[in-house]
Amino acid sequence: MTADTLRASGPATEDLADGAPQYTLAGGDWDEVVAAVAARDEADRLRNDRIVVNMGPVHPSTHGVLRLVVELDGERVTDVRVGTGYLHTGIEKNMEYRTWTQGETFVTRMDYVAPFFQEVAYALAVEKLLGVTEEIPEKATVARVLLMELGRIASHLVAIGSGGNEMGGTTLMTISFRGRENILRVYEMVSGLRMNHAYVRPGGLAQDLPEGLTDFVRSVMPSIRNDVHELESLLMANPILRSRFVGVGEVSLAGAMALGLTGPCVRAAGYPLDMRRIRPYCGYETYDFEVPVYDRSDCYNRLAVRFDECYQSLKIVSQCLERLDDITARGKHPSNTTMVADPTIAWPARMAIASDGQGQSLEHVREIMGTSMESLIHHFKLVTQGFHVPAGQVYQTVEHAKGVLGVHAVSDGGTRPYRVHFRDPSFSNLQSLAMMGQGGMLADLVPSLASIDPVLGGVDR
Repeated sequence: MTADTLRASGPATEDLADGAPQYTLAGGDWDEVVAAVAARDEADRLRNDRIVVNMGPVHPSTHGVLRLVVELDGERVTDVRVGTGYLHTGIEKNMEYRTWTQGETFVTRMDYVAPFFQEVAYALAVEKLLGVTEEIPEKATVARVLLMELGRIASHLVAIGSGGNEMGGTTLMTISFRGRENILRVYEMVSGLRMNHAYVRPGGLAQDLPEGLTDFVRSVMPSIRNDVHELESLLMANPILRSRFVGVGEVSLAGAMALGLTGPCVRAAGYPLDMRRIRPYCGYETYDFEVPVYDRSDCYNRLAVRFDECYQSLKIVSQCLERLDDITARGKHPSNTTMVADPTIAWPARMAIASDGQGQSLEHVREIMGTSMESLIHHFKLVTQGFHVPAGQVYQTVEHAKGVLGVHAVSDGGTRPYRVHFRDPSFSNLQSLAMMGQGGMLADLVPSLASIDPVLGGVDR
């Protein structure tokens, strides 16, 4: 309180024109005025104060442990900072101490909701270094596409279901997990495992596809489609969901490009960024499918993109099944195999699904243990020492369910990677959360985070 705000008559009255309080003193009321000034200053401080709270470390729709440091002005978010590292496993560093083939057992554990994308991306990078990209059998390549597209549907179902569960819709999660269960049954039939498969190997696949696979996939596809459609019917016209999602967590196309957003987050903004079209791999240029886009990237449109992509993936899966049946019909055709012919690269043991879900083929065990010493030596050296990869470096991209997944692999000519680094889409997309959340309500932060669909195994690799 300054001298020019004091007046000499009456009690404390209205503010001056510039907003400063005007006080008049009548004598003997100084304590009263001081108390009024203190109360007003405290009210201003509380009104302008910013509260910083921790959201986590928990996993609200993050499929892992994430910490958000949120600055609030009442219920309105003024700033969001993302804290990662709580699920760190050191996968990339550990790969430097394993053979190139053993690396597959690590990468499949990164984004454990959609593991086959990492397996294929890493295998493609190693095959580039080896110079055998064109030698990969057709059957192995088609099988890779089949597994990835099923994985895209499974990943989107988990994103939709877990995000709905955070909004209070437990039924949504039960439906999405029901659809995902059929896909996991396919994975178990192929690799013997529901997750952490390490089924895709540099040079091809760990084992041939089981008999009856195409018929089984065709038998569960209607159920998967029905589950996707049921979720879409429950959500997209629901007025409660629309009020929570439309216009919430919006990012402009310019902002999305500046922040490196990818996957459904950027396609919802109108940019058809899809590596399957821009830089095809695994023969994607020969498949018939569309890249869904919308006109604004908010929670609602990011949800719509995922539904559309599920239907497009089912379309690709149908084409894969037709190609696999055609390859099988050729019988002894050279392409009717799942591993490169080069014995210095090809995984020596043709794995077979045993009663316990996995195991070696009896024919191979019989040969290396009782018939051929040379086969036993070769098996031992290739499994324990690995194959040499020419010195060099490559960068391979695939279109992951969450966006562009990049692999930078460096070889010094040895049997182990010198360096392998992944550009994980969840990590790239998380940096947009501050832009999505600023200015919005605290309650809107959870659907915004769920619409990014981060998996912290990939973020904290």
